[in-house]
Formats: sequence, C-alpha cells, structure tokens
Amino acid sequence: QVHLVESGGGLVQAGGSLRLSCAASERTFSSYTMGWFRQAPGKEREFVATIRWSGGSTYYADSVKGRFTISRDNAKNTVYLQMNSLKPEDTAVYYCAATRRDSNWYSPNTYDYWGQGTQVTVSS
Repeated sequence: QVHLVESGGGLVQAGGSLRLSCAASERTFSSYTMGWFRQAPGKEREFVATIRWSGGSTYYADSVKGRFTISRDNAKNTVYLQMNSLKPEDTAVYYCAATRRDSNWYSPNTYDYWGQGTQVTVSS
C-alpha cells in the first residue's frame, strides 16, 4: 500500500507559479511511475504529466507542455510539479498517483494509488 500526500496548492494570479509536492510512504517509491492529474468542477479527471520510475522519461498533456515540469527525488520519496505561467483554466484539484504498470500512463485507470488532492486556483 502506497500512501500519497500532496501539498503546495493555493491561490495565485494568472501568470504566476506554484510548485506542488507529493510525498510517498513507500520505501520502494523509486520503482513506481508517478503521475499528476487534475479535476475541475463538473469535468472528468484529466492527465497532466507523468514521470517514469527511472526519472528518465517524462510526458505532458499538450495543455501544459512548456509551462509545467514534473520531477522526482527518489531519495526523498517525493515527486514535484512545477507550474509556471499559470492560467485560469489550470484551476482544479490536483492529484498525484502511482503505478507499477508499464504503459497507458495517460489514463487514470492505470494508477493504483492516489493522494487526497490539493486545490489550485488561478485568478484572472
């Protein structure tokens, strides 16, 4: 069982930045591919970014490419999401997730463990 705890959300003006963190309880954290998803009110949960267990490969949704950066520190059992040039449409609850599956990382169904979420609100 992997316990994930997100932090770093908040209220920011458009054009601003936030860094989200997700701390994992699992000692074998380095063997998990980690993802960030978000869910806005009335919308489905959508893929934001993912980083392979090795940290060598990252993938992003087109809507955040060039603005968001996912990274991980396996020594600290933590994954990060640096969000720059934030837009009002980035407003959502952001979730981190973990999986040992080796494909289809864009789908929420691929992930077995989820954090409780952290709210990000971008004002215009």
